[in-house]
Amino acid sequence: MCSIMGYCSENADYDLFKEGFDRTISRGPDHSKIIDTGFGLIGFHRLAIMGLTDGGMQPFMSEDQYLVCNGEIYGFRPIKKALMRKGYTFQSESDCEILLPMYQEYGTDMFKKLDAEFALIIFDSKNHSYIAARDPIGIRPLYYGYDKDGAIIFASEAKNLIGLTDKIMPFPPGYYFKDGKFVCYRDITAVDDVCHDDLETICKNIHDKLVAGIKKRLDSDAPLGFLLSGGLDSSLVCAVSAKLLKKPIRTFAIGMQKDAIDLKYAREVADYIGSEHTEIIITKEDVLNALPDVVKALGTFDITTIRASIGMYLICKAIHETTDIRVLLTGEISDELFGYKYTDFAPSPQAFQEESVKRVHELHMYDVLRADRCISVHSMEARVPFGDLDFVSYVMSVDPSKKVNIYNKGKYLLRHAFEGDYLPYDILMREKAAFSDAVGHSMVDELKAYAETVYTDEEFEEKCASYSYAAPFTKESLLYRELFEKFYPDQPQMIVGFWMPNKDWEGCDVDDPSARVLSNYGDSGK
Repeated sequence: MCSIMGYCSENADYDLFKEGFDRTISRGPDHSKIIDTGFGLIGFHRLAIMGLTDGGMQPFMSEDQYLVCNGEIYGFRPIKKALMRKGYTFQSESDCEILLPMYQEYGTDMFKKLDAEFALIIFDSKNHSYIAARDPIGIRPLYYGYDKDGAIIFASEAKNLIGLTDKIMPFPPGYYFKDGKFVCYRDITAVDDVCHDDLETICKNIHDKLVAGIKKRLDSDAPLGFLLSGGLDSSLVCAVSAKLLKKPIRTFAIGMQKDAIDLKYAREVADYIGSEHTEIIITKEDVLNALPDVVKALGTFDITTIRASIGMYLICKAIHETTDIRVLLTGEISDELFGYKYTDFAPSPQAFQEESVKRVHELHMYDVLRADRCISVHSMEARVPFGDLDFVSYVMSVDPSKKVNIYNKGKYLLRHAFEGDYLPYDILMREKAAFSDAVGHSMVDELKAYAETVYTDEEFEEKCASYSYAAPFTKESLLYRELFEKFYPDQPQMIVGFWMPNKDWEGCDVDDPSARVLSNYGDSGK
């Protein structure tokens, strides 16, 4: 990960800018630079992943234009060769160095040409124009706000903007900003032609496209690691990667000391694929001690995100402290495409598709945010193969009547696509368990119990009544909201609300986001 920031005003206060920018130096601890463009400030904290020499340091500058980018540009080498044939020269092996020449060739049309996860800022000094853009899923973070004079400020994280603007908002994924306007260049959920292929053809395409998405993300000049829960999604990423790399990969799993569910399954996968595997055991004290730091890192009050982040935060902390790994592959974004436990209750295929569209649009505020912050705060980069643009676009196009659970097994298309020797059959068909639950049911139980000790019933009612937006509805949610307000005062609009099952569906009107409260949870917790 890297961190970027841009203050689009000639009146930008350097010291205030630097104070805000340095709050995310953990995203890019290798090298930092702030430049004055004459019409504002641009900053970059570097975590070197591709092109490890000093030549890959940003901002990149060319023909009175400046660029900073936090991103990975897949397939950049053929693009670079084509640009070189047009006369462009390059100083490094950094993938992001191709972006300014692309802007000079294509202008803002460049964004729809990118196979990438990115957030960037360009200053075109010829036109005194700032351009910012973000990838179509929002895997790389970007936020914005306006100062008291109306100048826009962009930054990788919300914490960069505290004190610089009154209202912080997430930059919308799939958009670029230019000349005061946000323009959608790609809606990743839009389907022009529904795919009505037969089941076997669909599953072959799912297999091939996911393998291709994983292969792209194994390209790194820095050491790779893999988060392995023993669930379907992370296990597939690890198994495919091991096959592609043809050598033992390094896998990591985490669980509570007394009732970890995931650890035994992760160990089974690790043994099967022959990985160099590490288990990290945590306690109640570890969980409660980490809670404030987790909320500060995340910038959210959402119950599901915080619960799921505690294990991820602690495992990433351990990896950072004990290894040289700089890139972690994870299994996020599968559920939004193929379904959760609660989407078994979807009243129709169309309702399933609409829910998938909603979840993909909101990913940048929930699971993707969790992966980015938990990994980047420990100076590593997250790569998310299920977020490959070609893969996501294809799965979104598949006839939803084939994606709903008519097979008596959730996410069947993905499971069937990888039948064979990738994974043990019991892992391939293992029921979905939420990460926060599978780290150990006691983790969530301990968080709830702790929240009960913080507030009396009277205090709970009184404090909840003071919130008009996304009001807390349990003592646990109040605890998270108060921690959020401590670090991000009066900024709840950054999150659209609580991640919860669709309450309009029969069987989903629940008061807790955990799949444990659903009637179809079944063997998920075993």
